[in-house]
Amino acid sequence: MKIAFYGSSLLSAYWNGAATYYRGMLRALAARGYDITFYEPDVYDRQKNRDIDPPDWCRVVVYDGTVDGLRSVAAAASLADIVVKASGVGFEDDLLLEELLKAANPRALKVFWDVDAPATLAELKADADHPLRHALAAIDLVLTYGGGSPVVDAYRAICAAECVPIYNALDPETHHPAQADPRFAADLGFLGNRLPDREARVEEFFLKPASDLRHQRFLLGGSGWQDKPMSPNVEYIGHVPTVAHNAFNATPKAVLNISRASMAANGFSPATRVFEAAGAGACLITDAWEGIELFLSPDDEVLVARDGGDVADILAGLTPERAQSIGRAALDRVLREHTYAHRAEEADRVFRKAAESRAMEAAE
Repeated sequence: MKIAFYGSSLLSAYWNGAATYYRGMLRALAARGYDITFYEPDVYDRQKNRDIDPPDWCRVVVYDGTVDGLRSVAAAASLADIVVKASGVGFEDDLLLEELLKAANPRALKVFWDVDAPATLAELKADADHPLRHALAAIDLVLTYGGGSPVVDAYRAICAAECVPIYNALDPETHHPAQADPRFAADLGFLGNRLPDREARVEEFFLKPASDLRHQRFLLGGSGWQDKPMSPNVEYIGHVPTVAHNAFNATPKAVLNISRASMAANGFSPATRVFEAAGAGACLITDAWEGIELFLSPDDEVLVARDGGDVADILAGLTPERAQSIGRAALDRVLREHTYAHRAEEADRVFRKAAESRAMEAAE
């Protein structure tokens, strides 16, 4: 089946946290025989900051960040068996959804793939006339990369035909154990862009423990933190390209996952970083959120912190031997249960079930 997928960017992870998810999911779907074209707008300097070349498992079409460019690529949806509009494309999202629903073949499966469901649902709650609310009647399937039953129930409450979480996962060919790199030597590393929905939690879970543990070294990667006050034992290294993520995760004694506030409040929303770190065999410390045990076992495969004080206590008592043991256990778990091959199998089953349902409705 042909998939026309409209998202933020496959080629660049620059200010684009969904890149790893897109790459892992679409590569695994291609391995199952799907013929995929990914359409991404040339916005936010992402094309100037590409970190992969166009892959051989997916065609990539980069279009001008103009209304004419958008309408041109939207017309191509007419050739697809499955038309996917992701959330957060970053240029005229509402117009893009409108144009795709008009262009799609009536027999095609129309999918809204939400890569930030808590934020999307907050927008829908605040705006009874939101364009997506009206579009849901024409959409066959909502997929999300997290959220669990709270997100599923919320989408069904606003009349989505179906909503299924397809969680983040690991692509073991991309994220895997690596040699330690002296550039990333630290007791604790954190990698994440500066976002309003995350900043206060970074202060609590990363910068506060760093200030309390002045004898330990902390490493901060990601865009936007250059003017953030931090203690002298924190080294800020800026944007870290995906090609360096394995070494970043494998080198420090432990790495930290900090969920955005909306994701933590909702639960069941493991970030791509969780699986990247586990795939590198890293000892992961994560902020606490409901559902973590569905992905990694607390204390054995991941260490869970309720606040910055917990992070400091964990680091103070964490030996290199225990850190390595936790990292090995996490790697074993994600390879066994949480690869994108597992997720693609689930997505394939969901697509086929939805297509069969549509065909039966058409035949009645």
